[in-house]
Amino acid sequence: MSLQDTGQTQLVPRNDVIKMISRKFEMLPEADRNVLMYGSLYLSANSALVGLIANSFCRRALNVTQARYTSSLPMAVLPFLTTAALYNGAVSNRLLSGDLDCPMCAITRGALVGLIGGGIYPFFLALPVNAGLATLYKSSPMPDRGNLRNLLNFTKNLAKPFANRVWALLVVQTLFGTYLSSKHVDLYHKMLRLPESEDLED
Repeated sequence: MSLQDTGQTQLVPRNDVIKMISRKFEMLPEADRNVLMYGSLYLSANSALVGLIANSFCRRALNVTQARYTSSLPMAVLPFLTTAALYNGAVSNRLLSGDLDCPMCAITRGALVGLIGGGIYPFFLALPVNAGLATLYKSSPMPDRGNLRNLLNFTKNLAKPFANRVWALLVVQTLFGTYLSSKHVDLYHKMLRLPESEDLED
């Protein structure tokens, strides 16, 4: 790994890089450390909110009035956990282990996590959850199983009433993921610029 950001151009062993990053991480102000460690929870909380909104949209579209809490719980918990895992695995942990030195790559990853994990996934999750409830309680006619064309048409017609609001949520989540990852990249480079005379000692 090249440490050009710290003024060193030699290649160093991975273990030494991780130790250096760990030491410099501890030198950051507590507020900055908290953003690096727990910033993904803000994006995850937004994803949980999107999950609840998607659940509400689908319930109304399918005329489902039963099992409100049964459908709401997974629609909040699963997007939250999925987004946190995706963001930490793709951005936060990669930065803090020294494996992600490309700012644009990190920002792009953050945007994609926001879009896919925090936007698209909750809506794709809400459809089968509420379609199952609609079938169970016979609240809305469902397409024949095994007919892909009918299923696609059904999904398209189901999404029409709230399509504009869905797009708005996707844009918001993408922008939030972009902002969060850019903030993490800035803090990462701020951390690497911190002076330390014994960066590469064991």
